[in-house]
Amino acid sequence: MDASLEKIADPTLAEMGKNLKEAMKMLEDSQRRTEEENGKKLISGDIPGPLQGSGQDMVSILQLVQNLMHGDEDEEPQSPRIQNIGEQGHMALLGHSLGAYISTLDKEKLRKLTTRILSDTTLWLCRIFRYENGCAYFHEEEREGLAKICRLAIHSRYEDFVVDGFNVLYNKKPVIYLSAAARPGLGQYLCNQDVAFLEKMIKDDIERGRLPLLLVANAGTAAVGHTDKIGRLKELCEQYGIWLHVEGVNLATLALGYVSSSVLAATKCDSMTMTPGPWLGLPAVPAVTLYKHDDPALTLVAGLTSNKPADKLRALPLWLSLQYLGLDGIVERIKHACQLSQRLQESLKKVNYIKILVEDELGSPVVVFRFFQELPDSDPVFKAVPVPTMTPSAVGRERHSCDALNRWVRMAVACLSFQVLAHHRPTCW
Repeated sequence: MDASLEKIADPTLAEMGKNLKEAMKMLEDSQRRTEEENGKKLISGDIPGPLQGSGQDMVSILQLVQNLMHGDEDEEPQSPRIQNIGEQGHMALLGHSLGAYISTLDKEKLRKLTTRILSDTTLWLCRIFRYENGCAYFHEEEREGLAKICRLAIHSRYEDFVVDGFNVLYNKKPVIYLSAAARPGLGQYLCNQDVAFLEKMIKDDIERGRLPLLLVANAGTAAVGHTDKIGRLKELCEQYGIWLHVEGVNLATLALGYVSSSVLAATKCDSMTMTPGPWLGLPAVPAVTLYKHDDPALTLVAGLTSNKPADKLRALPLWLSLQYLGLDGIVERIKHACQLSQRLQESLKKVNYIKILVEDELGSPVVVFRFFQELPDSDPVFKAVPVPTMTPSAVGRERHSCDALNRWVRMAVACLSFQVLAHHRPTCW
């Protein structure tokens, strides 16, 4: 109690004075805190909570990432879905961190290092996949390479395109031909895989004043598994001055000792897009488009080459991973995938109500099959699968068929002697 309050003889008044002083102190402290908080709000504005203050520690940030990857604690626990990427995957991920560090070097060191990384990776890929004297463009989105190749083809066939732009296309409209087996979303101008019919279409387009520009062929699409007659298509493209671009998972088999003649013909194409990440089990590595062209000015205008070190550093994760795996490791992974696909195909042939749709692709890592709804009563494996009542609508029939397929795969996969990593819902046949 203050000395001033001690002089008051009446204890009641003294107690009231004490309480009043404490109350005023509380109000003043509250006012001061409010002013401090308002001052902080004026500084931070509408900044979200995690960014306010002096920042979060690394443990808290990593914990947040883990919660986002595996779900919140309040949610029902789920089994982890993150794939074990192995040491070769760690090498690819290291490339991204190392690339950020390398970008801080001085310009001259950065230029030398990025040029070495780009030239090494290009040479290795061209040698491994039998594409001699090729150049390489590394890109994150798989279709980006084809878009740049299309620009290169336009610049090559239309000499005034750089000056007049798209105006030069009005007199002779460019035509791009896609295989009927092309993946969805690649384009809308489809041609039948009948090569004679394709040649007739090309002649018709020329007579109408159009310019046949680009033909996209397939070597084992994931949805269909078919390999086009690339050798015959190359002859057709040379005859009419058309750029031939090839893509597909069967291009991976170019690294093997034996390659089917249909896939080997892809080494003579003008360009090809490859996806070494899925082929070799490498996370976060870029897709690669290999191409052949003699004019560096046109490749620069088309965006296939760049003087920016950041663009060249895209190849760094692949540069590290290829060295880690070595040629033997690369070949072994591709060969193993082909052997697993062959084993799956042989097992599916033994099932009466599974039809293999593509059987002529020897050594292909793609297996495409069709499941029939009718199930035999004599097979004990299929007896446990209930057959839903068919609805009259086509949508209902497709839904029931896919449901039955999923139930059958789950129950019958134990009969196979290897692990099925994934299966996709079939498209319409």
